Amino acid sequence: MIRWLITLGLAFLASPLRAEPCRLALALAMDISTSVSAEEDALQRQGLAAALVAPEVTEAFFSSPMPVALAVYEWSGRDVQHIILGWTMINTQTDLLVAATTIQQSVRSDSDSATAMGYALAFGATLMQQAPTCLFQTIDLSGDGSNNDGYGPDSAYRHFPFENTIVNGLVINAADFEGELYLIPFFENNVLYGPGAFLEIADGFQDFERAMRRKLERELKGMQIGALSGPGQR
Repeated sequence: MIRWLITLGLAFLASPLRAEPCRLALALAMDISTSVSAEEDALQRQGLAAALVAPEVTEAFFSSPMPVALAVYEWSGRDVQHIILGWTMINTQTDLLVAATTIQQSVRSDSDSATAMGYALAFGATLMQQAPTCLFQTIDLSGDGSNNDGYGPDSAYRHFPFENTIVNGLVINAADFEGELYLIPFFENNVLYGPGAFLEIADGFQDFERAMRRKLERELKGMQIGALSGPGQR
């Protein structure tokens, strides 16, 4: 981690006149696998839209003069990844409101696929290659289950470009013993990636909005060189 921070710091100091267009490229990935019902999917979309325009999250978006680039995609099976919101620079509150409205009005693209988490992360890495140039890059993977289709997160991290990307997680826990027994450790041990990566937990889909608000606020305010440390490092 120390070498990564030094490299980042030297690169930043070596180009004082070359301002990056944004401070963070943030890609949010929503689970639409077969375990997610239509009602639960609606709670995700409405919850994410509401979280984006919540006062504390809005404040975090504009806590720096440098804007944030935002993208949102849904994922499930090996060939089921669909962009809901293409890369959008959030320069104003109107930009944020339009992004939230786009998410709220989006329609689920698939409802009968398994949970191909490695493919979802690979898609995110490819999407990040198309992002505006930003100081930091973060992918957020939300899900209510572990990988059960195709290669897993470890293979994605080995074979796709994640060198400058942090991956955080949002577990949508079933709020029962079985869910707590395996899903949280699975995300902690397999999904989190990069220095400072962290996990947020929603107690069911009804709690998704609260968990998303908390996660977004932490991410948007936490992208500082001194804050990059933690158990998610690999």
